[in-house]
Amino acid sequence: MSKFAVIKTGGKQYLVREGEKLRVEKLPLDNSALIAFNEVLAVGDENGIEAGAPILSNFKVEAERIGEGRFKKVIVARYHSKTRYRKTKGHKQHFTEILIKEIK
Repeated sequence: MSKFAVIKTGGKQYLVREGEKLRVEKLPLDNSALIAFNEVLAVGDENGIEAGAPILSNFKVEAERIGEGRFKKVIVARYHSKTRYRKTKGHKQHFTEILIKEIK
Protein backbone atom coordinates (compact mmCIF):
# COMPACT_ATOMS: atom_id res chain seq x y z
CA MET A 1 0.00 0.00 0.00
CA SER A 2 1.45 3.36 -1.02
CA LYS A 3 1.13 6.82 0.41
CA PHE A 4 -2.20 8.55 -0.21
CA ALA A 5 -3.74 11.96 0.42
CA VAL A 6 -7.15 13.60 0.41
CA ILE A 7 -7.11 16.96 -1.39
CA LYS A 8 -9.76 19.59 -1.93
CA THR A 9 -10.17 21.39 -5.26
CA GLY A 10 -13.15 22.79 -7.12
CA GLY A 11 -15.42 22.33 -4.10
CA LYS A 12 -14.85 18.55 -4.13
CA GLN A 13 -12.58 16.17 -2.25
CA TYR A 14 -10.41 13.57 -4.01
CA LEU A 15 -8.47 10.58 -2.68
CA VAL A 16 -5.18 10.54 -4.62
CA ARG A 17 -2.05 8.38 -4.82
CA GLU A 18 1.30 9.04 -6.49
CA GLY A 19 1.29 8.15 -10.20
CA GLU A 20 -2.51 8.31 -10.47
CA LYS A 21 -4.38 10.16 -13.26
CA LEU A 22 -7.37 12.23 -12.19
CA ARG A 23 -9.97 14.51 -13.77
CA VAL A 24 -10.86 17.55 -11.66
CA GLU A 25 -12.93 20.68 -12.23
CA LYS A 26 -11.25 22.98 -14.74
CA LEU A 27 -8.33 24.83 -13.17
CA PRO A 28 -7.42 28.35 -14.31
CA LEU A 29 -3.85 27.68 -15.39
CA ASP A 30 -1.30 29.47 -17.48
CA ASN A 31 1.18 27.52 -19.63
CA SER A 32 2.98 26.01 -16.63
CA ALA A 33 2.38 22.29 -16.37
CA LEU A 34 3.01 21.92 -12.61
CA ILE A 35 0.27 22.40 -10.02
CA ALA A 36 0.56 22.44 -6.22
CA PHE A 37 -2.49 21.57 -4.11
CA ASN A 38 -2.07 23.15 -0.67
CA GLU A 39 -5.47 22.17 0.72
CA VAL A 40 -4.54 18.69 1.96
CA LEU A 41 -7.16 17.29 4.34
CA ALA A 42 -5.50 13.97 5.24
CA VAL A 43 -2.34 11.99 4.52
CA GLY A 44 -1.73 8.32 5.22
CA ASP A 45 0.17 5.16 4.42
CA GLU A 46 0.33 1.56 5.71
CA ASN A 47 1.39 2.77 9.17
CA GLY A 48 -1.56 5.08 9.81
CA ILE A 49 -3.34 8.27 8.85
CA GLU A 50 -2.90 11.90 9.83
CA ALA A 51 -5.98 14.10 9.48
CA GLY A 52 -6.14 17.87 9.61
CA ALA A 53 -8.58 20.11 11.39
CA PRO A 54 -9.53 20.94 8.64
CA ILE A 55 -6.25 21.33 6.66
CA LEU A 56 -2.72 19.96 7.12
CA SER A 57 -0.53 23.00 6.50
CA ASN A 58 2.81 21.12 6.39
CA PHE A 59 1.81 18.88 3.44
CA LYS A 60 1.24 19.57 -0.24
CA VAL A 61 0.51 17.51 -3.34
CA GLU A 62 2.31 18.24 -6.59
CA ALA A 63 0.73 17.33 -9.92
CA GLU A 64 1.37 17.76 -13.62
CA ARG A 65 -1.28 18.97 -16.04
CA ILE A 66 -1.84 16.44 -18.83
CA GLY A 67 -4.70 18.04 -20.72
CA GLU A 68 -8.16 19.55 -20.71
CA GLY A 69 -11.51 18.44 -22.05
CA ARG A 70 -15.20 18.08 -21.39
CA PHE A 71 -17.11 15.30 -19.65
CA LYS A 72 -19.91 13.38 -21.38
CA LYS A 73 -23.15 15.28 -21.93
CA VAL A 74 -25.69 15.18 -19.11
CA ILE A 75 -29.30 15.46 -20.27
CA VAL A 76 -31.67 17.46 -18.07
CA ALA A 77 -35.36 16.83 -18.83
CA ARG A 78 -38.40 18.67 -17.51
CA TYR A 79 -41.91 17.36 -17.78
CA HIS A 80 -45.27 18.62 -16.52
CA SER A 81 -48.08 16.14 -16.83
CA LYS A 82 -51.42 17.17 -18.36
CA THR A 83 -50.04 20.44 -19.82
CA ARG A 84 -48.00 19.21 -22.82
CA TYR A 85 -44.84 20.71 -21.34
CA ARG A 86 -41.60 18.94 -22.22
CA LYS A 87 -38.15 20.50 -22.33
CA THR A 88 -34.66 18.99 -22.56
CA LYS A 89 -31.27 20.58 -22.09
CA GLY A 90 -27.74 19.25 -22.26
CA HIS A 91 -24.65 20.22 -20.30
CA LYS A 92 -20.96 19.30 -20.70
CA GLN A 93 -18.71 20.18 -17.76
CA HIS A 94 -15.09 21.23 -18.43
CA PHE A 95 -12.29 19.33 -16.70
CA THR A 96 -8.51 19.37 -16.31
CA GLU A 97 -6.71 16.02 -16.36
CA ILE A 98 -3.77 15.81 -13.96
CA LEU A 99 -1.10 13.28 -13.00
CA ILE A 100 -0.18 13.15 -9.30
CA LYS A 101 3.62 13.41 -9.07
CA GLU A 102 4.47 13.63 -5.37
CA ILE A 103 2.91 13.90 -1.92
CA LYS A 104 5.19 16.02 0.30
